[in-house]
Amino acid sequence: MSSVELLAPPVAARGQVPRTAQAASRRPGALARGGRAVRATAWRVLKPSLAIGLFLLLWELAPRLGLVDKVFLPPFSVVAGAFGDLAASGELWNHASASLSRALTGFAVAIAIAIPLGVAIAWYRPVAEFVNPILELLRNTAALALLPVFVLVLGIGETSKVALVIYASTFPILLNTISGVRTVDPLLVKSALSLGLTPIRLFQKVILPAAVPTIFTGIRMAAASSILVLIAAEMVGAKAGLGYLITASQYNFQIPKMYAGIIAISLLGLVFNGILILAERRLSRWRVGPI
Repeated sequence: MSSVELLAPPVAARGQVPRTAQAASRRPGALARGGRAVRATAWRVLKPSLAIGLFLLLWELAPRLGLVDKVFLPPFSVVAGAFGDLAASGELWNHASASLSRALTGFAVAIAIAIPLGVAIAWYRPVAEFVNPILELLRNTAALALLPVFVLVLGIGETSKVALVIYASTFPILLNTISGVRTVDPLLVKSALSLGLTPIRLFQKVILPAAVPTIFTGIRMAAASSILVLIAAEMVGAKAGLGYLITASQYNFQIPKMYAGIIAISLLGLVFNGILILAERRLSRWRVGPI
């Protein structure tokens, strides 16, 4: 074999496309799909950011153009400056940590009470028949309507605020837990029983995983309720907390600080909700599609 033959590239068989040509033909399609995926991801991120940006722009321009009184609604840049001053001085963190500790304590106690009780009510008829009358009575009573009762019975200290958060958070979790357990697909339960699963394993492997999405819906609703109810309670009687910050700023006519406290509540709620969404995704990996 000559040296020319050794250096010559292999000749493709008749009717066969070389691999380099196949890869070149596939590359434009792959690049197009990758470009579409990047554009779709960018639009998903840009769309909510665009809506928030337009809202903040309207907030900035409306007082400056005289559409609203800038004394009662300062431009967003002024409020952002007050927010930065509160954060730099540490005052914002002191109030936010006070509210967060109360909310988390009441929220954790509500989860510990509501989920086991909801499972028991949904699964055992005697428990449901015994608890339903008082449950129907209490769940139709607004938490804020009972705020004076909590203050009179438990005082204006931390106990009444945490108890109010527990009351407001319990019912969304409880009702959604009952709904989630009762609406589990009966075929799943029958299949598990036919495989010989014990009642404990049935709850562990079938009932609770299937009810997790509905339970987390109640948990996220309870998280929002706990923050809102707590802020209202802090406005009535507290020496620290975001509700106290808003009320004190209003009384002292420090309007930018008041709006800064409102923004802090919104950011706290967003962070709280984001953490719960991540936990739900981790516990619901078996689900198909986005949560």
